[in-house]
Amino acid sequence: MLRLGPLAAAGRLLPAGPRLGLPCPSGGWVSLSRSRPPGPVGDRGLLARQVRAAAGSAGGGRSPALKTPKGTRDHPPAHVALRDRLLAAVVTCFKRHGAAAIDTPVLELRETLTGKYGEDTKLIYELQDQGGELLALRYDLTVPFARYLAMNKITNMKRYHVAKVYRRDNPATTRGRYREFYQCDFDIAGQFDPMIPDAECLKIVHEILSDLQLGDFIIKVNDRRILNGVFAVCGIPESKFITTCSTVDKLDKMPWEEVRSEMVGEKGLSPEAADHIGEYVQLHGGLDLIEQLLQDPKLSQNKLAKEGLGDMKLLFEYLTLFGITGKISFDLSLARGLDYYTGVIFEAVLLQPENDHVEEPVSVGSVAGGGRYDGLVGMFDPKGRKVPCVGVSIGIERIFSILEQRVEASEEKIRTTETQVLVASAQKKLLEERLKLISELWNAGIKAEVLYKKNPKLLNQLQYCEDTGIPLVAIVGEQELKDGVVKLRVVATREEVNVRRESLVEEIRMRTSRP
Repeated sequence: MLRLGPLAAAGRLLPAGPRLGLPCPSGGWVSLSRSRPPGPVGDRGLLARQVRAAAGSAGGGRSPALKTPKGTRDHPPAHVALRDRLLAAVVTCFKRHGAAAIDTPVLELRETLTGKYGEDTKLIYELQDQGGELLALRYDLTVPFARYLAMNKITNMKRYHVAKVYRRDNPATTRGRYREFYQCDFDIAGQFDPMIPDAECLKIVHEILSDLQLGDFIIKVNDRRILNGVFAVCGIPESKFITTCSTVDKLDKMPWEEVRSEMVGEKGLSPEAADHIGEYVQLHGGLDLIEQLLQDPKLSQNKLAKEGLGDMKLLFEYLTLFGITGKISFDLSLARGLDYYTGVIFEAVLLQPENDHVEEPVSVGSVAGGGRYDGLVGMFDPKGRKVPCVGVSIGIERIFSILEQRVEASEEKIRTTETQVLVASAQKKLLEERLKLISELWNAGIKAEVLYKKNPKLLNQLQYCEDTGIPLVAIVGEQELKDGVVKLRVVATREEVNVRRESLVEEIRMRTSRP
């Protein structure tokens, strides 16, 4: 089981022009153009003048604003400790399913990313010309993975990747939506029998969300082939499939009436076609709905839809064997706005928790998403060779926003260090002995601290342990030195025991080992 200790009780979408420069918090760019020669040494050139100009008006009396760029934030130690526990839980699940880790550059060639994200291409952070290369910050971890497979001619791989991605989106920090955020991806690449890898990806989502105990959730599944079949039988030309799909994808945020209005007013569909689409995309259910659609007089005659429904039926059979169909919903409104999906798509959504002790629970919606993208690797391969892939991305920032609020509501204190013992002294002029002892502990691999004062008061040393959560204090005193022992104090119970110096390391390990 994935656990976050005391907290457990409590890409995918989760959320132009050559330039060279630095983004300003207020928008725009500080140019680093090399077209002008540098100024005098004392002037420090063009960049120095621009920095001074950004710092204030004439006279330079105003300091620059101290803030992070829009859609980003600093993480204090308590946040980082909480996030690390969350990431460790997710990675443990990925490793349990046999995935190996990779890493890719945060920068990609602009042409690598463009044309892969549909209408969201406008959210890519583009950088200025760097020595002839047009660059961009990665938008997700899926496209870089496909590029990695094609570049290295890999046709079979199970991998996970935890890293930051960047989107020029409208941030909504209360919902865990930022412009810089972590994604945790798990993907299976290779030619395998249908729906077995897809079912495992859904099982992973179910495991993570169940074991983190975030509250009730549902995993929506659909298939792009079924959607395209629906569009075809509703009379939508193939050239409008992707844009129509992007509009359907908004059904989780907008009522059908608004989605229909966009289809007709902005996408140019006829009112009759939009109404026909609405009859399908508002359906959701399970195996019974799949069987119903397989008997649909129009869909059953569409090759794509028939293939998608057949695979969806097979997927539900595997999910039944995994025992997770109670959390799965076949939902025809699920579209996933990215261009590269070709088959099964899915999205996990948190439902409003019942009897939650948080007065105003964070409304974060989707916390995981993914699907099958069989053609993406082929877009990078010179010969167009395809490598079928399916994967999932966990929306770690959105989950973190829930845990963060729970911690604040419960007033739980998060330890930000892993220190096992503080080396303290009971009398003055024992700094040398403290330093000798802590060196022995460090050399033995014990996580230890010492206060940076020659003669600290014992009460202050004990209070430091209380404040930081250090469980043990190793106290050296004149009598202990004569007897060849160290007084070991348990901070929580105030129990004290004399331990032979040669046995101290083992005693600390025994008392701080986790069950």
